[in-house]
This record gives sequence, C-alpha cells and structure tokens, in this order.
Amino acid sequence: MSVLKFIFRVLINKYFLTTVAFVVWMVFFDSNNLLTRNHLQEKLDGLNLEKQFYLEEIRKDSTLTNQLMTDSTQLEKFARERYLMKKETEDLFLVIDTTVDQHP
Repeated sequence: MSVLKFIFRVLINKYFLTTVAFVVWMVFFDSNNLLTRNHLQEKLDGLNLEKQFYLEEIRKDSTLTNQLMTDSTQLEKFARERYLMKKETEDLFLVIDTTVDQHP
C-alpha cells in the first residue's frame, strides 16, 4: 500500500504534472514539434542530395567548356555529334534504327 501511495503522490505532484504537460506540448502541439522537425529534416536531406548533383553537373560542364575553349578538334567533334553540324563540302545522312530490339 505504501508503494501505491508513493506512486500516487508522484503522479499528482505539480512539478511532475508541469513537466509532463510541457513535454506533451513540445512533442505534439508546438509549431516546432517532432513531426514537423522530422519532415523538415527529410526535406533538407533531399535538398542536400540535389545540391551535390548540381555541383557535380557544374563541374562536368566546366571541364567540357574548358576543353572546348582550348582544343579546336574537341569543339569540332562536339558540334558534329551534338548539333549535327557539317563542313561545306560534306553531305550528312542520318540513319535511324526503327527495328524493335529482339533481346530485352
């Protein structure tokens, strides 16, 4: 019986009740509750991944730009492959494969 009285006294203690109310408020009802913080952390992680992707793309494009500015053969190759450019004395024929691949 003494243990039950002790537990009852702790449960009705004003400091205990205040602490429990504060924790419940912070976890569920506050504008910075745990659910919101978890959602924002997931969004931040996704944005960091996107940032890394774009930084890598910028690095690749910077390397390609540097190559094209310094090497005229690279520039000609790039123009022929990407934009289908040709010399004045050449004819350009595009061959498009319209058959369906038999092997998946």
